Amino acid sequence: MLEVREVETHYGNVHALQGISLRVPEGAIVTLVGANGAGKSTFLKTILGVVRATAGEISFAGVRIERAQPHEIVRMGIAQCPEGRRLWPNMTVFENLEMGGYIRTDEKEVIQDIEDIFLHFPILSERRKQKAGSLSGGEQQMLAIGRALMARPRLLLLDEPSLGLAPIMVERTAEIIKGIHQRGTTILLVEQNAFLALSMADWGYVLESGKIVLDGQAKGLLENDFVRRAYLGL
Repeated sequence: MLEVREVETHYGNVHALQGISLRVPEGAIVTLVGANGAGKSTFLKTILGVVRATAGEISFAGVRIERAQPHEIVRMGIAQCPEGRRLWPNMTVFENLEMGGYIRTDEKEVIQDIEDIFLHFPILSERRKQKAGSLSGGEQQMLAIGRALMARPRLLLLDEPSLGLAPIMVERTAEIIKGIHQRGTTILLVEQNAFLALSMADWGYVLESGKIVLDGQAKGLLENDFVRRAYLGL
């Protein structure tokens, strides 16, 4: 579904991504793990066209997208739940979900999809008129994921979904991600929590200082000595 080939990204003179190649097959969960500052969020921004690749190719469903505008990429079927959630804090839960479907013109189906989100996240239904900024961290994460799903993505990009959550909410978030995948959405998961990510994924990539240094089946990476020492503290 997604194929990235030898992608380079720069911030001025800073060489943020250095020859990244990665594949996300349709129907899979693929994870990109790495320490803070490794370039994970930059990679997702490059896929979405928020940051421009300076070299390489990005294809989605067989179509080159590295020169497409972000709104065009969303319309093609890629949506992101960003690091830090990035909700509109002074808008209600309902309004944030409406904004997730801003590219859509099927108003009745947008409302139905919001109600479906409320079925999956009952606490959000209870908070539908509450301002997003007043929600707990876990509730905000549910809302951010729900907002991304409002675009009806074929590929969902999740950027650090466990960041800042209590352990019990990390487990709940993992269950939510698995449920989304089981309903047919392909997922690219970016995480510092390597154990969480590799436990859920089919295939994993390890990013260090803008370069892919290792990839393989996720279960195999959990047993890899380098990964265990560097990312699992074992």
